[in-house]
Amino acid sequence: MNYQFKYLILFVLIGTSSFAQLDTYNFFKPSDTLNKPRRNAVIISEASLATLTLIGLNELWYKDFPRSKFHTVNDSNTWLQMDKFGHIMTSYYLGKLGADVLNWSGVSKKNQLIYGSTLGFTFLTAVEIFDGYSKEWGFSWSDIASNAVGTGLYVGQELLWEEQRIVLKYSFHRTKYAKQRPDKLGENFLQEVLKDYNGQTYWLSANINSFIKDSKIPKWLNLAIGYGADGMLSGTNENVDNLFTNQNRIRQYYLSFDVDLTRIRTESNLLRTIFSIINVVKIPMPTIEFDSNNRVVFHLFYF
Repeated sequence: MNYQFKYLILFVLIGTSSFAQLDTYNFFKPSDTLNKPRRNAVIISEASLATLTLIGLNELWYKDFPRSKFHTVNDSNTWLQMDKFGHIMTSYYLGKLGADVLNWSGVSKKNQLIYGSTLGFTFLTAVEIFDGYSKEWGFSWSDIASNAVGTGLYVGQELLWEEQRIVLKYSFHRTKYAKQRPDKLGENFLQEVLKDYNGQTYWLSANINSFIKDSKIPKWLNLAIGYGADGMLSGTNENVDNLFTNQNRIRQYYLSFDVDLTRIRTESNLLRTIFSIINVVKIPMPTIEFDSNNRVVFHLFYF
């Protein structure tokens, strides 16, 4: 299943985590001690939102497709694993959101990691079960593994460094493939952003100053490693309709610099909020591309 449709709903939630960082009003300041009214409000809100989202997915998405007995599928080799990176990123940011709102409630660090950072894995597992009862798709263990990696990336860094030195980021550029298969890859720009794996790049963006303490290195400067793919009109070359076979499918690897917007100093609460929300997007910068055809390309600014 093309999970990017679901990611649109989930990523809208990411921005709400930034509100826990505001200090313009006391209400938005993280509590130093356990604030039970806040904690209870968070639990009720998350449970309600998750329930409504699952009901919405069932009515707006799964209802239009035939049901089946619970079954599993092995889709680990589709789309050159680009969809799996989408799972990793979604699980990571939903976990960050869960931990942030519990931090705002004054919940202990231990409980933030146990009950907050697992939000993404828990929610996406529920969605995966829905897939298991859909004839069109199926429960995917590789999706579950990807969700676990995203959650583990967040939790591991908090346990090791008590900060997120390495963050996941996303970038996109339009490609020629969507016009060739708009039903699968998107009929307009917004759909292409969500569906066209050929134009998507997923990044591991590491803050240099966090690893190399040097006052000469800007605290906001990151080194980013990216992964993308190209030449895909279907999940695999073996299409059931014998269409879109023999595609020139290649893997792409990128090396670039990046900016961690959350590490830019500013006294403006508004700017801090904006920076936190848009930090999920990789800043276009000079980039070196390597691909599986042994081609090396330099991009002055890569999107």
